[in-house]
Amino acid sequence: MSPTRTAAAATSTSSATSSVSTASATTGAELALHGVQLGHPGGTAVAGTLDLRIAPGELLAVVGPSGCGKSTLLRTLAGLLPALAGEVAEDGEPIARPDADRALVFQHDALLPWRTVRANVELPLAIRRQPRAERRAAAADWLDRVGLADHAHKLPHQLSGGQRQRVQLARALAGRPRTVLMDEPFGALDAHTRAGMQDLLVDILNGTGATVVFVTHDVDEALHLGDRVAQLASGEVFDVPYPRDREARQAAGTVALRRRVLASL
Repeated sequence: MSPTRTAAAATSTSSATSSVSTASATTGAELALHGVQLGHPGGTAVAGTLDLRIAPGELLAVVGPSGCGKSTLLRTLAGLLPALAGEVAEDGEPIARPDADRALVFQHDALLPWRTVRANVELPLAIRRQPRAERRAAAADWLDRVGLADHAHKLPHQLSGGQRQRVQLARALAGRPRTVLMDEPFGALDAHTRAGMQDLLVDILNGTGATVVFVTHDVDEALHLGDRVAQLASGEVFDVPYPRDREARQAAGTVALRRRVLASL
């Protein structure tokens, strides 16, 4: 796990963090791309090639203009889309297909509308044929972590947008993936709800050990969440001086980096 995320865990007093600390951590995966060209087979390729290493337990925020391949990058890392050229690997092994160790979280919650909140969270565990009692216990635990224990019986349409995103996050993490790939998960939320979801994400990731790749159009969100920020179009990668420290938003290092990232865009 990255030292910065460990430090955040030591200072958090939220109930979500306390709950997560009781669970055994997963070892995050190392992701690597060498000379990768992104794109869809038979379609337009994303300009340029990509070389990038994402360390185990790191939270890498990815920014860039529309059409630069941010969502394509996530689908390639998920094993849903092959690279047009180059090598994409997890822990040194080529990524050739989807795997339960890699969870994908979308901007739109993608919950099954006919399943209850609890049943949605149980879904990845049911696919793995985990016994029902274990599925129920895991779903209850994760719904408690995201503050939705009292909503387990509801259907998705009975929840707010922010609540549905909490359910999607619980579903993604219930299977204890080693990598979490997030495609603008808070982009459709209002500013207040978005800030709350950012803080919730920080809380519940503490102690999981998961490697996270987080795509966003919001530079401030990238600088708050990321250990590093990758500007996909230019290929530049920036170290974040105060990751996940909201009080450091106006710090000189954060302000200077924000200007650098915006200039690179």
